[in-house]
Amino acid sequence: MRTSIRTAGAIALAGLLATACTEGRAAQAPPRVDLTDKVSLVSYTSCDDMLSDIRRKTAENVTPWGVGGPGFYGLAEDAALPATAAAKGAAPDQSYSTTNVHEAGVDEPDLVKTDGQRIFTVSQGVLRVVDIDSRRVTGTLRLVPKEQSWAQADLLISGNRALVLFEGMGGMIPLGAVAKVRPGPSGTTYMLVDLSGPPKVVATMTADGAHVDARQVGSTVRLVVRSQPNITLPPPKPDMSESRMLERNREAVLAAPVNAWLPSFQIESDGVTRTDAVKCEQISHPAEYTGTSMLTVHTIDLAADQTFSPDSPISVAADGDTVYGTATSLYVTSNPRWWTRPMIIDDMPMPTPRATDRPRKPSPTPTTPPERTEVHRFDITAAGSPRYVDSGSVPGRLLNQYSLSESKGNLRVATTSNSETFGGNRESSESGVYVLDATSLSPVGSVTGLGKGERIYSVRFIGDVGYVVTFKQTDPLYALDLRNPADPKVTGELKISGYSSYLHPGGEGRLLGVGQEATESGQTLGTQISLFDVSDPASPKIVSRFLQEKSGSEAEWDPHAFVYWPQSGLAMLPLQSWTGDFVQGSSALVLKVGDGGIDKVGMISHPSKNKGDGSFAPVDNGIRRCVVIGDAIWTVSDGGLKVSDATSLADRAWIPFV
Repeated sequence: MRTSIRTAGAIALAGLLATACTEGRAAQAPPRVDLTDKVSLVSYTSCDDMLSDIRRKTAENVTPWGVGGPGFYGLAEDAALPATAAAKGAAPDQSYSTTNVHEAGVDEPDLVKTDGQRIFTVSQGVLRVVDIDSRRVTGTLRLVPKEQSWAQADLLISGNRALVLFEGMGGMIPLGAVAKVRPGPSGTTYMLVDLSGPPKVVATMTADGAHVDARQVGSTVRLVVRSQPNITLPPPKPDMSESRMLERNREAVLAAPVNAWLPSFQIESDGVTRTDAVKCEQISHPAEYTGTSMLTVHTIDLAADQTFSPDSPISVAADGDTVYGTATSLYVTSNPRWWTRPMIIDDMPMPTPRATDRPRKPSPTPTTPPERTEVHRFDITAAGSPRYVDSGSVPGRLLNQYSLSESKGNLRVATTSNSETFGGNRESSESGVYVLDATSLSPVGSVTGLGKGERIYSVRFIGDVGYVVTFKQTDPLYALDLRNPADPKVTGELKISGYSSYLHPGGEGRLLGVGQEATESGQTLGTQISLFDVSDPASPKIVSRFLQEKSGSEAEWDPHAFVYWPQSGLAMLPLQSWTGDFVQGSSALVLKVGDGGIDKVGMISHPSKNKGDGSFAPVDNGIRRCVVIGDAIWTVSDGGLKVSDATSLADRAWIPFV
């Protein structure tokens, strides 16, 4: 069995070894890795300039099967670190929890949001507003027809404006736009909703491409979309040779107009629809690129009277799959030859899918891509379109956005090289952390040789300390000293059974890990929550581990599903359990995290029956998210909201959606 890893984690093989700490690693001189490759973006001067160059690049990279390959046819200090280092990043005092995000003050899209007075959810194609005090649904807005209730969506909120993001919904027709929105193979729809009264859509933008990610700072949202050239290739004839197919495809590419590459989008507002595209002069490209993919950044201010601006987008002729944002920077990373996450694990048991899980896209059969990741940085301090700053590259591939961290003028990047990728030799894989100057993205320092024969499963940077988990048969947790960016080093290592696929600050000198426990033979046993003592980075220790057998959690691959509430020490996450081959509903596991260990408080479940609404997609009563508001825990499913006492977990209210 071969499984493509596309998100922040998945259930994988694990082994059982005794806890150990390696003391001599920091003194070892790791091999220095060449970081001299410099990437720089250049803007096109005109459409003629763009067309001649991008035609040639795309023709060089088109295959006999299409643009993009099969599946896309037709388209210096040795002292111990301060014990308080791991306490940084804890949530500030407030009366309600918000989306679990990578960087404080930088919001990320999710299926539920709250401002402490209202809860906003989007599921089954419906946006709902729930009043906290009255515990009533005060606003409902169906965004797509019932037969398209399968459409997955996320939210961003600012004041009385909501932005609904429908990801990769080719062929989806929003209500009120049946004759105006051009369905495409990978179109992405964004809806701007006014919440000042009964919810109503005030504008819709449909981008010709797949949604990569979005980040919100204040009221300003940056949307990142990836598109491919819209070139109609001649269909293959029976018994046609690959060389002839390739020749005909190249001819079609070399004859395509410039509009085939310009990222297009449609904006509908006040009953008027306009179709536009990114201007040639707003598109940049690195010296080496394939011409088979384009990244576009759209900007929208949710606090402004304007809707989507046709003049805001800028594009980069590059591939990309990971977005990381701070208050001042937006980073988009890419591999120049491959835009999917290509990590492949042999014989990997995967979690049983939920009815609401987004389907994984099939991975095309590629050529062996170069083991290098490009990093593009944009300055987002000013209003309007972001400003391109610079680009750089590092060896290997990222796991997810938590592999990136900007601190004190530097960008730390954790990657795995020669991993279980197409054509890769897993025995030669190893991981490292590379430090780049955030302004020029030029190399500053690196530490390599982590987890040889393994790959990264989780990363967390907290202040001047980094934590990296690699895995093959054991779960080494590496602690890194990053105070000297020119000479980062490993200070400690801890080996335990199982693995952590997500790491979270757990208070003073503590680190929480969410993952899976496993037997010595590699069979996964269930969801494991680990509490690590990292007060001494030279000697990380395991304090406590909680195991829920025969279970998996969405939090293992989507950190938005995890909540840690430091005010009370509660940790919450959805938990899907199974008996034999039968999957039970998803409940919320509530744990109490103390300085000395982890204790189970209990489980929260939603009513198992709903009358349904007759739509194609069945209502899933499995809990997806938990929100703390005051002394109550609010849990969210497609079926409704439950309010529970945060201390006893006693039921307070049930708010059905259907």
